[in-house]
Amino acid sequence: MDTMELDILIFAAHPDDAELSMGGTIAKLTGEGYKVGIVDLSQGELGTRGTPELRLKEAEEASQILKLTHRENLGFKDGNLKHSEDYLRTLIRKIREYKPKIIFAPYFNDRHPDHIGVGNLVKEAFFFSGLPKISTEQKAYRPKRLFYYMQTYEFKPSFVIDISKTFETKMNAVRAYKSQFYNPDSHEPETFISQPNFLKYIEARAKVFGFKIGKDYGEPFFCEEEIELDIVQLIK
Repeated sequence: MDTMELDILIFAAHPDDAELSMGGTIAKLTGEGYKVGIVDLSQGELGTRGTPELRLKEAEEASQILKLTHRENLGFKDGNLKHSEDYLRTLIRKIREYKPKIIFAPYFNDRHPDHIGVGNLVKEAFFFSGLPKISTEQKAYRPKRLFYYMQTYEFKPSFVIDISKTFETKMNAVRAYKSQFYNPDSHEPETFISQPNFLKYIEARAKVFGFKIGKDYGEPFFCEEEIELDIVQLIK
C-alpha cells in the first residue's frame, strides 16, 4: 500500500482552526522544507456564515498560501466531534498512514465543545496508534510528540514559537476564509469571529506571546510531557 509520509500532521475540528491557531508555525515549517499536512474533521456546516462548499474552497486557498503538502476533510458531523469508535479508528489510520514525527491537536479545554472533543480524540489516537494489537491495514506507529495549540481559552504554554517572519503569511491564510471574518459587504449575521476586532485580537495575542520570548510575534503550545532543552544550542 503506497503511503505519503509527513513530518507534521495537524488535526483540526473545523477549516480555519489550524490557520488561526498556528498558521505562522505552519508557514515556518513549510518554509524550511518540512512536509506538513492538515486533517480537518468536519466541514464546519453548523457555522452561521458561509457554506460547507465555500469553506472547502477557502481551505484550499489557505493551503496554497501555507504551502501544505496535504490537506483533507474527514466529513465528520460538525457539533458532534467527540469520542466514537469509528472516529477514533479513523484517526488511528491517518496517523499510521502518514507517519508524522509530530502531531498537533486543539488544547483540551476551550470555548467550543468540538475543540475539546477533537483534542481528546487525538490524544487517544496518538497512544493507540502505537499498539500492534489494534488492527488496521497499516502497521502500528506512534509519533514522537503530541503538542496542543491554543484557540480561545488560554493556557500556560510549554513553549512559544517565534513567527515574526511568517506572521503576515499566517494572516493571509486566515483572510482566505472571507466568509468567516469581518466583511463590511456581508449581510450574514455577525458571529464571535466576524467582529471587526477579532483579527486585531489574533494579532495582539501573537504580539503578547512574541514579547514574552523577546520577538515580534509568537504562537504558544502545550505539551503534557517534559521537553528537552538543548542548552548548548541555546548558548550558540
